[in-house]
Amino acid sequence: MVAARKGPKMTLPTQLVLGVLLEDPTLERYGLEICQVAELPSGTVHPILARLEQCGWLESRWEDADPHERGRPRRRYYRLDPDSIAVARAAIARARGSVSRLGLLRPHAAGGT
Repeated sequence: MVAARKGPKMTLPTQLVLGVLLEDPTLERYGLEICQVAELPSGTVHPILARLEQCGWLESRWEDADPHERGRPRRRYYRLDPDSIAVARAAIARARGSVSRLGLLRPHAAGGT
C-alpha cells in the first residue's frame, strides 16, 4: 500500500493554481504563465508552487535555454506529478464541498444574506 502524501492547505489561491495545472496535467507551465492564467501575483503563486513541489504533487525543471540568447531569465517549468493528479482533483472537490457545507451552516459566511 502506498502511503498517502500530505497535501497543502486548500486555500482559494492554491485551488486556483491547481486548477490551472489540472487544465492539462501533462502540460508543463512556467511560473509567470501560471500567475497570468490564475490571475494571481507572483508573490502568491511561487510559494504555492514550492509547497506543492515539497509535498510531492509537482515536478519542476529549469529550461535549458541560454538567458542571453533568449533575452530573458530562464524559466522554471512545472507540471503535476502523474501520481498526484487524482489526489489534487479530490482535494479541490473536498475543499469546494466544505465551502458548500459552510453555506448551509452559516449562510452569511458563504455570501448568503
